[in-house]
Amino acid sequence: MTSLSKLTKIEDRIISWMAINAIVMLRVSVGIIFFWFGFQKFFPGVSVAEDIATRTIDVISFGIVKAPYSMPILAAWETIIGLGFITGQFLRFIIPLLFAQMAGTVFPLWVFPEETFHLAPFVPSLEGQYILKNIVFITAAMVILAYDRGKIIARREKNNS
Repeated sequence: MTSLSKLTKIEDRIISWMAINAIVMLRVSVGIIFFWFGFQKFFPGVSVAEDIATRTIDVISFGIVKAPYSMPILAAWETIIGLGFITGQFLRFIIPLLFAQMAGTVFPLWVFPEETFHLAPFVPSLEGQYILKNIVFITAAMVILAYDRGKIIARREKNNS
């Protein structure tokens, strides 16, 4: 066996392991991040996103949801999303919660562009970068839901044939 074929065999094992485990690891890692960031919001002054999140919720709710209530609501929302991803339970319902939360998260890019960009739309500020990284979470949620629901659909089709 040549050294190239040995390397190929090792690579194949690694890729096979990744194919089996990557989606679960992606799901759990997204869950950890959501739980972690959500849990912080239960404690006033801890989350770096508290100020912009509070003001965004105030704008989105037309002033109905005030600051003392917005952070606990957002904290619970994000923590529930995190727990859903970590456990893999109720993803069909958890992922739409994530999408709704993400819609609110990107809102400051349009409402507070002076804070989210140094030069809109090309040079995001630190807050803008914090928001823009959520594109990865949206895409990850799409992959996880497609995988999770795809398994169910495949089983159903197999049983019907």
